[in-house]
Amino acid sequence: MPFLNANGAQLFYRDWGSGRPVVFVTSWALSGSMWQYQMQHLADKGFRAVGYDRRGHGRSDDPGGGYDIDTLADDLAALVEHLDLTDVTLVGHSMGGGEIVRYLTRHGDARVARIVLVGSTLPCLPQLPDNPNGIPAAAREQLLAQLRVDFGGWIDENAGPFFGDGLPGCELPQATRDWTIRDCMSVNLHAAIGCLTANATTDFRPELAKVTVPALILHGDHDASAPLELCGRVTAELLADAELKVYTNAAHALYLTHTERLNADLLDFVRK
Repeated sequence: MPFLNANGAQLFYRDWGSGRPVVFVTSWALSGSMWQYQMQHLADKGFRAVGYDRRGHGRSDDPGGGYDIDTLADDLAALVEHLDLTDVTLVGHSMGGGEIVRYLTRHGDARVARIVLVGSTLPCLPQLPDNPNGIPAAAREQLLAQLRVDFGGWIDENAGPFFGDGLPGCELPQATRDWTIRDCMSVNLHAAIGCLTANATTDFRPELAKVTVPALILHGDHDASAPLELCGRVTAELLADAELKVYTNAAHALYLTHTERLNADLLDFVRK
């Protein structure tokens, strides 16, 4: 199995197909297997699809630390450099979008041609004087307190909004839902809390202004985890070269519920 050493952690990665590379960055509390339908689709279409398990997730090491945004971005850089990838498309879901932006501002865009942000939590989750609609610190601490005593219960309680229960077109087989929930619950608690804290306390707005590569933003209009008006739409306005595509009746898990459309949008974009 392919592993690389990145900043003191052994990271597991998948490397399918050949051609121009597309690197997938995962959501919070999910392993790289979340992207399997997108990776297979692009590999079938003549692209090299690369995905990895974030530290503390999936088959990667749990080093007990390094869950800050800088280190996570450095892990992404280590993968890109390990495989000597160029002309890369970076694709991130949820908090993965922040890791991509930090990679670009920390390591530059010499190897990157374009980025795709799917249901991204960018640009600024915390409530701040100039971001009054963000998450209040007290609400964040309440969430973290619940995770510390009932991580599995919180995942189970929030599965419905994640998948978009009740929205037309968001129906999923029970086996797919169960597999996703098991994947979430397999993440160790220390990594989950560290990653959530880092993402939920970071203001990426100054960094977005420095990103110049073309960006495609795919966002559901019923995303409870990353509301469109707080996240996707604002991110599109802050980026120099961005296209926003809004998925009607889609929630946070649009990579699963709207696979066919998302795969087509990805393919069109990476072919440019």
